[in-house]
Amino acid sequence: MSDEKKPDAPSSEATTTDAVTPNELVETTTVGQPIKIADRKGMFGPSLGGDTSGYGGLNRPVFFPGTASKPYGGYFDQLTDSLEAALTQRGGDYAAAVERVVVDRGELTLFVAREHLPLVAEALRDEPALRFEQCLSVSGVHYPEETGRELHAVYHFMSITNGSKRVRVEVAVPDGDAHLPSIVPTYPGVDWHERETWDMFGIIFDGHPALTRILMPDDWPGHPQRRDYPLGGIPVEYKGATVPPADDRRSYK
Repeated sequence: MSDEKKPDAPSSEATTTDAVTPNELVETTTVGQPIKIADRKGMFGPSLGGDTSGYGGLNRPVFFPGTASKPYGGYFDQLTDSLEAALTQRGGDYAAAVERVVVDRGELTLFVAREHLPLVAEALRDEPALRFEQCLSVSGVHYPEETGRELHAVYHFMSITNGSKRVRVEVAVPDGDAHLPSIVPTYPGVDWHERETWDMFGIIFDGHPALTRILMPDDWPGHPQRRDYPLGGIPVEYKGATVPPADDRRSYK
């Protein structure tokens, strides 16, 4: 079993919601203070279509973990220091590239400005102290209430060379300008990951070699995993009968 020190667990200051007034959206990035981004209604929080879960009366806040401050604990300090040095060597600016750092549940997330994403990806791959050879996945998240940052792309990197260390990079873009630079030139394996994220969420990866749908038909309207996509899908034919979409079959008031 490794003797490596595990990242420190977030303090109670970083996870408590007592300081946040209910139903009040908090748009601060104060160190340690949770950030409220939305109020979720119903089980799944749909903004269009019927709530078919039967829990339409549920109303609960959605919080992001607060910004962390050094020391982060474990290898997280060395990782961020090495990334800062690598970006500086490449003519980049760590302070401009990394908008904030979150340490939550023993995991490190770097929120990166989209224009700096290619340089950050290159530094993570090529810097000897980092050597994140693998980008394991690219996925999308949709937060309709987070004005100007509605769509998030989330990247998971792993370094085999440096003991399977991991880091998450998250990039937010506005719904009205959902463009991100593709990192396929740096990590060719994310080709189909970026296609799936475009297909399901509508995030456009500029520079991708063939940004086409991968799960849905080419002529499919919309992006099915967005929160504003109507629940219920399409009618289904079953043994000669047609079953209507779920939001037409039942409704809870």
